[in-house]
Amino acid sequence: MSVSVEPGPEASGPRWPVPPKGGWTADDLDRLPNLPPHTELIDGSLVFVSPQTIFHVRAVDFFSQQLESAVPADLEVIREFTIDVDRQNRPEPNVVVVPGEVILDDEQTRLPAESVVLALEVVSPDSRSRDRESKPLKYARAGIPHYWRVENDSGRAVVYVFELEPATGAYTATGIFRDRLKVSVPYTLDLDLTAITPRRRTNAEQ
Repeated sequence: MSVSVEPGPEASGPRWPVPPKGGWTADDLDRLPNLPPHTELIDGSLVFVSPQTIFHVRAVDFFSQQLESAVPADLEVIREFTIDVDRQNRPEPNVVVVPGEVILDDEQTRLPAESVVLALEVVSPDSRSRDRESKPLKYARAGIPHYWRVENDSGRAVVYVFELEPATGAYTATGIFRDRLKVSVPYTLDLDLTAITPRRRTNAEQ
């Protein structure tokens, strides 16, 4: 006796949101269901974050903690939170420093980019062009006075520091820091960048 087996339903793949004509808007990030964590909006397109590396996690933790430890009373440090640049751009810097007055309530999902004092990005392999090229242009256009880009150089952090030039509206490089970062703006900081390197690796190199 033969038994016929009905074919089961085909496995369905991930269903990505289909963008409307003209692309997504900043408001859509709050309305679209089931978006992956840390989804950004860049030029009307959704950008999904790849799995984070150990270096990325360590660097974000380090800078959020160190910036918080010295922050003046009128400023706040927030990590991985979206900012409104314009209708089609709502990026999520890894760390921002903002005036406390722009934090309105616990249900807030974004901050106005023009209020940001410092935006910091830790570069990942998939974010390299955005962090080096497109995001600095957008942050400068929004008037963010300080931008820091953190890169992984064989396991050690290199910090590229930029300030907004008022006359041109563009960023000017003010320093490249490797083992130690010492600045007076946006507030006084003196950071040991070697602390980002895993202790096992540091001991092995001694």
